[in-house]
Amino acid sequence: MTRVLVLNGPNLRRLGTREPDVYGTTGFDDLAALCRDTGRRLDLNVEVRQTDDEAELVRWVHEAADERVPMVLNPAAFTHYSYSLRDALAQRTAPLVEVHISNPAAREEFRHTSVVAGVATGTIAGFGSMSYVLALQAIAGMLAEEERA
Repeated sequence: MTRVLVLNGPNLRRLGTREPDVYGTTGFDDLAALCRDTGRRLDLNVEVRQTDDEAELVRWVHEAADERVPMVLNPAAFTHYSYSLRDALAQRTAPLVEVHISNPAAREEFRHTSVVAGVATGTIAGFGSMSYVLALQAIAGMLAEEERA
């Protein structure tokens, strides 16, 4: 099984209680279980992490780059201003899918710019928890394509 990191930035542990009209009512633990279950169905070993600490998130990205581990990343607020995260992600050695529960383009103007999108393989946004499922499916598809090549 291929290991995949699902990394989550600030405030995402508060899912289910934080702005449910924007982020839904699914809690973080349920989201993590959904990711792990989806991974099992796709023959992926999914490890879900969350931090409010930018430095810790950067360390996890370095770990993934060093070990050639694919990533699904919801950078949350770091999406819009964390150049240190962007620079770490530019060093990636495996597929990276940026994911968002809401659609940032349909929200406040400051959310319209992602500093990490330019170094991601792709971005999935606006599908609630299903955004993570779609991202994991994309990772599995890219890995299968690499094996065929």
